[in-house]
Amino acid sequence: MNRISSSPGATAFPPASEEVRVRRWKAGMTEAATDRVAVEVPVALSYNGVSHTVMLASPADLEDFALGFSLTEGIVESPREMRDVEVDLTEKGVVVKMTIASERFETLKDHRRSMAGRTGCGLCGADSLDQVVRPLPPVTATARFTPEAIQSAAQDMGGWQTLQQETGATHAAAWFDPSGKIHAVREDVGRHNALDKLIGALARTHTDVAAGAFLVTSRASYEMVQKSVAAGVGLLAAVSAPTAFAIARAEAWNLTLAGFVRPGSSVAYSQDWRLSQEEKE
Repeated sequence: MNRISSSPGATAFPPASEEVRVRRWKAGMTEAATDRVAVEVPVALSYNGVSHTVMLASPADLEDFALGFSLTEGIVESPREMRDVEVDLTEKGVVVKMTIASERFETLKDHRRSMAGRTGCGLCGADSLDQVVRPLPPVTATARFTPEAIQSAAQDMGGWQTLQQETGATHAAAWFDPSGKIHAVREDVGRHNALDKLIGALARTHTDVAAGAFLVTSRASYEMVQKSVAAGVGLLAAVSAPTAFAIARAEAWNLTLAGFVRPGSSVAYSQDWRLSQEEKE
């Protein structure tokens, strides 16, 4: 059971965007105006009463974020191991209190020693090279997609990004089927957070993730590849570029990685057989 609550003395739960006063300059003219900006708050994640990490995130879909993060970080292996999620607003930020299966919590005790926190680089909590690459099995998803299907999803993506339309400051992650139809989107100020939220949302609805693909409005970093592989999806498409490390791991993990998804074009970097209707040799 999920709960949302506020501690005594805390303000109302923050919206994902807020209005601010600005002075706008355009074509040599200035005027006083208002604008909407994205809100980001400190979000502390705790498991069985023990604080694990603090991240900056958009204060929306935090139950999805909690489950998605827990799955992609290997803290839990299935939604069944997440017993309870409580989102608590405090004066300093948001605390997401999770109760997980006792055997998974024992494993977490070792995991949390190697993770002081995550930032945009994706590896800032690691303290040894052995912690960089998680031992994940190769992707077994066999769903195929045409470049036109990716184009269709990319074209429709903007209509799902309500927070981006308001603020121009958020990333999004979408899950779409082989026809290019989008079924779910999550947004956040952080690209990793948006993908975790999407993965959590799909897990909560017991969606067969392997039957579709991910599209992200960011570059394809190593961590985005790792999260996609952990979720079991076969294709990750990004509107921007991948890194060499991301390409190498995508190839090793049997993930199809596409980048530079722009109107009328895209580039396949690994396992391009999923972008063909021909059988894999």
